[in-house]
Amino acid sequence: MRIKEKYHLTYCTNIHAGGDWKETYTSLKQHLPKIKQSVSPDQAFGLGLRLSNAASLELDEGQLQGFKEWLEEHDCYVFTMNGFPYGNFHGEPVKDQVHVPDWTTNERLDYTLRMFKQLDFLAPEGMECGISTSPVSYKHWFDSATEKEQAFAKGADQMVRVALELYKIEKASGRYMHLDVEPEPDGFLENTKEVLGYYEDYLVPEAIKAFEPFQLSPDKVEELIKRYITVCYDVCHFALAYEAPNLTFEKFKAANINVGKIQVSAALKIVFNKNKEDELWDTLAEFNEPVYLHQVTEVVDGKVKTYNDLPVVLEKKAPFQELRSHFHVPIFLRDYGLLHSTQDQIVKVLEYMENHFVSHHIEVETYTWDVLPNELKVPITESIVRELEWMKSRLK
Repeated sequence: MRIKEKYHLTYCTNIHAGGDWKETYTSLKQHLPKIKQSVSPDQAFGLGLRLSNAASLELDEGQLQGFKEWLEEHDCYVFTMNGFPYGNFHGEPVKDQVHVPDWTTNERLDYTLRMFKQLDFLAPEGMECGISTSPVSYKHWFDSATEKEQAFAKGADQMVRVALELYKIEKASGRYMHLDVEPEPDGFLENTKEVLGYYEDYLVPEAIKAFEPFQLSPDKVEELIKRYITVCYDVCHFALAYEAPNLTFEKFKAANINVGKIQVSAALKIVFNKNKEDELWDTLAEFNEPVYLHQVTEVVDGKVKTYNDLPVVLEKKAPFQELRSHFHVPIFLRDYGLLHSTQDQIVKVLEYMENHFVSHHIEVETYTWDVLPNELKVPITESIVRELEWMKSRLK
């Protein structure tokens, strides 16, 4: 839905089952009309569409026109897509496989280019669109600095190919679309410094080579690569990096790096309580589940330390001051008994946006409803509506 005429606000449909197109479409038909009626009864409702590779392939086989007509019939539109999870995202362990295939592979490139064609077809004419994606690859898959550097270079080469296609599309039709790279803990890109380095060391040099046939100056090529390859700023992920939103946004602005999408999500925050230490660990253990990666971070000697999953921390039970866990808990709750959320980071992002432009695209991305402790579970439609209403009230 449009907020203040400058924001498209939606939720990401990775919350719904969607292993293939039939399952995806069934989920959308079950939930989307109810959500739209509740949060946007009098205006069109934008959608953050998540398609697995299988669903995207099946949608391409004669289903696109019918889906577009269904969206129009229900006064909905697609303006952003989630192209990070390639395979199944529900009902079975995902963990680090969420990065498979990574940006060193043709499978990831083909999947992303296909979805851009689908997004271009589905979105209203002239509307800016974007697709969020993996932060190149996963750090723990590489043993040496050389292997990692080669993966960075290959990933940049593949992303620049996407940028070339987006450049050609915009020249031909005027449609502006961008690939939104999403940093997260243990991804190749985790924080502001690594994002800046990726552009400077890999994306810009690779783009200057790839755009040679167009006879553009290096400065113009740098401008273009930063136009088509942008950042997906996930509030939860940057909270896990312990980075203040205003400082990150100012550093991106100084480097002329754009934020294509803001994903609104909250991490778990655990503040040490000596008087309730055992109870604190027991409460945190309730969030230990086998489907998703729940990286945990803390600041040690002024540096962020990352544990690759929650069980590592639960097993050690080492003393700490504050931990943050990658869980995407509901954004409208600040406290979870003895635990807390990083909702304050969302508030800081919104406060910054009151006086500074960051992005047109805002997507609530709480997807862990199925694996939350039982007392936090409510019907999924009701949960999504509550999230979006919380956001609407703060954006206004």
